[in-house]
Formats: sequence, C-alpha cells, structure tokens
Amino acid sequence: MFAFLEGIADSVDADRVIINVSGVGYELLCSRNTLDRIGKGEVVRLYTHFQLSQDAVALYGFVTQEERAMFRQLITVSKIGPRTALSALSVLTPSDITSAIVTENAAAFEGVPGIGKKTAARLLLELKEKISLNDIITANARVETKNAVSASNAMRSEAVAALMALGYDGVSAGRAVNAVEDCERVEDMITAALKAMPN
Repeated sequence: MFAFLEGIADSVDADRVIINVSGVGYELLCSRNTLDRIGKGEVVRLYTHFQLSQDAVALYGFVTQEERAMFRQLITVSKIGPRTALSALSVLTPSDITSAIVTENAAAFEGVPGIGKKTAARLLLELKEKISLNDIITANARVETKNAVSASNAMRSEAVAALMALGYDGVSAGRAVNAVEDCERVEDMITAALKAMPN
C-alpha cells in the first residue's frame, strides 16, 4: 500500500512515531533501533509495512529497507507476530539476526520479550532455508563459496558456543565472532573474537 513515507517527525514516543506528510499525520509503529535514529522535528524517510488483521490495522516504519525485509521474514515464522518481530528488531540488528540464524545461535534471542527457547529454535529452523547466500555472505563478510560458507558457519557456531561457555551472552558472542576474519582453527577464531569484545 505504501512503500515509504517521508516527512517531519511530529512526535517520537516509546514505540511509535508520527510523521507529518504534507499536513497529514501518519502513526507508524517502530523498533527501538529505528526510533533511536529519529529526532523530533527532523525530516525522515521510513520504509513501511501495512498490516491488516482481524483485530487491527497498523502501519510499521523502518529506517532501512534491510530492517523491513527482516521484519517481513520474522512475521512468517509461526507464533511470531508483528509486535514480537519489532521486539526482536529493538534488541538485535538485521545483521545480528542473520548471523544468529546462520550460526544457529538461539541464545542471541534470550533478551527478546516474547521469544523463548522453543520459539527461538523454531525461528532458526524456519528461517534457515529463507536466508539467501548473499545474506550469509554479508553476515559472515568475506565468504566466497557454498562450501566455504558451510565450513565457516560450523566454525563460527563452535566459536559462539565457546564464548557463551566463558560467560558471554549470545548477542555479544555472535557480534564478536561475526566481526572477525575466517580462521583455519576455531581456537584462533575464539582468540580473535575475544579481542574484538568491547571492554
């Protein structure tokens, strides 16, 4: 219905923004990550998703097309509705979610309201086949072939698990592992990821 809306941010609340587009105020529900990038009175462009259900009609706004694309992927998962998808995108970036899917890191979703262990496992399972090779390459940065993707993902999954065993949370572990180059040994990847951890 709408591809995007561009106008002045009239008000920015905890979970939504009102954009004045030529004198018409549009209310868009947004993730925390999107809202943090909008200032009241600023001209903003938000990519939109229109949702019509039995209970409500809602317009969702996203600061990037990547965030909207991930939102649309998330709501295809059974028992994940728009509100839960927004919660996930408030805690994690689209890249974080892609990396979690690729490395089967269910712990990355521990801090997301509405996503427990079973739902996280279902999300990983249902979206694994929907994540394209290009998404995987972007998430892993510098992977060139399908075989390399498979080997790299297995090693990254092991590195994430090792960091979590050391006491790091799933999100931090996933981001640190995703930030490092491919390595020949998982031990080297773990060491590099530890160095990449914020102090």
